[in-house]
Amino acid sequence: MMILRYVKITQVATIALFFSLVSYNNIIDFNSNWLFVQHVLKMDTTFQSPVLMERAWQDITLQKNAYYLIIFWEILTAVVCWAGVGFLLKHVNKKAADFESAKNMAYIGLLMGFILYMVGFITVGGEWFVMWQSSTWNGQMKAGLFVTLILFVLISLQMKEVSSVND
Repeated sequence: MMILRYVKITQVATIALFFSLVSYNNIIDFNSNWLFVQHVLKMDTTFQSPVLMERAWQDITLQKNAYYLIIFWEILTAVVCWAGVGFLLKHVNKKAADFESAKNMAYIGLLMGFILYMVGFITVGGEWFVMWQSSTWNGQMKAGLFVTLILFVLISLQMKEVSSVND
């Protein structure tokens, strides 16, 4: 059973690494994803339906603040996931109940990643700002992939261990 604990820890660590690299890239190469966020919020490559275009954010300050919030959330998600990895490692050799209780920080970090991509990109970006209408600035497929990977790790992490005689 010990190997399964390390598998779970490694899975959480891969999500932590992912968010670390995503946030790092957004800081050192700010403009790459800034253009994406800006176009999605401006809705300038959508079908231009007058009813929906009222949602567009043309104010550059508002757009930048949204992008800063995304980067902040990515950094925070990475930090919380890494903390979750630390708690799990600290309890890796403990009883099953202790290891189970050490999962909470990892759950929170994974939930934060899920919220970013499911709520931020698929729901708000995709539906409110109708990102799905853009052939150029549509990140829903990638966001869906990230949501799926995060949920896979979340499901794997929450699986309980079979009790052994020594526990």
